[in-house]
Amino acid sequence: MDRLKGKVALISGGARGQGAAETRLFVKEGARVAIGDVLDAEMRELSEEVNREAGARVTLPVRLDVTRAADWRAAVEACEREFGGLDILVNNAGILNVKGVGDTSEEEWDAVINVNQKGVWLGTKAAAPAMKKRGAGSIINISSIYGLIGSGGSAAYHASKGAVRLLTKTAAVEYAPFNIRVNSVHPGVIKTPMTDIFAEKDLDAIAALAPMKRAARPEEVGYVVLFLATDEASFVTGAEYVVDGGYTAV
Repeated sequence: MDRLKGKVALISGGARGQGAAETRLFVKEGARVAIGDVLDAEMRELSEEVNREAGARVTLPVRLDVTRAADWRAAVEACEREFGGLDILVNNAGILNVKGVGDTSEEEWDAVINVNQKGVWLGTKAAAPAMKKRGAGSIINISSIYGLIGSGGSAAYHASKGAVRLLTKTAAVEYAPFNIRVNSVHPGVIKTPMTDIFAEKDLDAIAALAPMKRAARPEEVGYVVLFLATDEASFVTGAEYVVDGGYTAV
């Protein structure tokens, strides 16, 4: 239960779904976690719940709009001020638009790119100096199988997640001399609030295309993120971990 003992993590989009699952897993393994989100009520409720269960102040709610550099700076400063530093960043925040190239408006395109792509860049840029102070760090970027393959729709989402994949690799090369590892995780169909835009039967039909014939639980992605955050992954950087029940293997 001490795989992250003494570590401090910042998780964007941490208030619910996959981010909340990661928060709980990290705390169980000994980390202190800053929960970054724009969902103020949800993140405060989660923070209070986790702290109450732990019997200590192990989480901190931090207002974080990932498209704003100032919010990122404030979040990192909060980690340093309240918990003494920053060791782990999970760039988890993301939004989904399922429209194709021709149907996506400029405003819709910009919204997805700003959160999913620009947000990851801003987070990485803000976290790296704090990790350099600690002498090491781990940045985990949540991409998607849609950062690896096409689907005939979700054009902005594909573009943003593909960019996250390659930003991860170039950041891994840039920060390797500082012992900061940067990796990407590529989930398939996961049952989270993001996928609530689909009717359950439609989501199940998409999930059934994978050899394992089901959607994943957020924790099943969270355990992969947890591994990359630990020192067990000390020689893993610039890698991409696919968690999709075999979807992209077909």
